[in-house]
Amino acid sequence: MPSVNWNAINSGKDLKGFICYKAGMVSVSVKDDTPDSMTKGKKIIVPATILECPPIKIFSIRFYKDGKVAKEILGSNLDKELKRKVKLPKAKERALENIKDYDDVRILVYSQSKKTGIKKAPDLSEIGLVGNLEEKINFIKEYSGKEMSVLDFFGNGQLVDLRGLTKGKGLSGPVKRFGITLKSHKSEKGRRRPGSLGPWHPARVTFRAPQAGQLGMFTRVIYNNKILNIGKAEGKFKNIKNYGDVKNDYVLVAGSVQGSAKRQLLITASLRQTKKQSKKNFEFIGITK
Repeated sequence: MPSVNWNAINSGKDLKGFICYKAGMVSVSVKDDTPDSMTKGKKIIVPATILECPPIKIFSIRFYKDGKVAKEILGSNLDKELKRKVKLPKAKERALENIKDYDDVRILVYSQSKKTGIKKAPDLSEIGLVGNLEEKINFIKEYSGKEMSVLDFFGNGQLVDLRGLTKGKGLSGPVKRFGITLKSHKSEKGRRRPGSLGPWHPARVTFRAPQAGQLGMFTRVIYNNKILNIGKAEGKFKNIKNYGDVKNDYVLVAGSVQGSAKRQLLITASLRQTKKQSKKNFEFIGITK
């Protein structure tokens, strides 16, 4: 998973990102309060994606010096089964002192994926913190050994980015992979292949020639997704196709996001907001059947 460690203008509250899982899509009924909108004041139906966000905990604390990890210490009160799932750092947590010797401090968090029912092995991701060095240390001391909820860091109407892998398509031909035009039905040696693989000299096929290969499973970012609703599941989402029941906190974002069901995603504060997306204002009414 990508790390969340940049310094954005809208970095959010304390934590710059959160691990979540894609459950599926629903149709949501909202009241459009967007200024100058053609449907202002009216009830409209918006497609939305359900993201389940189980609590996360601090796995380890990383201290950076000159852009490299200078020291890493293990978090406290880790889950017992964690030792069987992932390799633990040797250094244990001690008093967080001599912090002025380092340039930055970040945390490696792990998800409580066992609470979702989709898998047991936790997912780990490095996430940056908001504030100066002292504020970051205070945040680590406050949440060390405790569970963190997505409700503490994100809210309704907020713009967020989603990072993760797209659906894997496997081996695909050049027409689907690069969008080249189909050749005439009278052409020789196939319609769904390029007319030429290149010149005689240089006597080799360059990487620019469109050929069959892997498609999908790419790391992509979906920017500026509007959070329509956020809260505790409490039996609201049940029997979702290819997923099951949502048992933990959830985030409902407008539109679709990359990946298949059960795909791990990283929800972060919006890195580059646009006027068009930020002025949208929806009042959540409910989920249509």
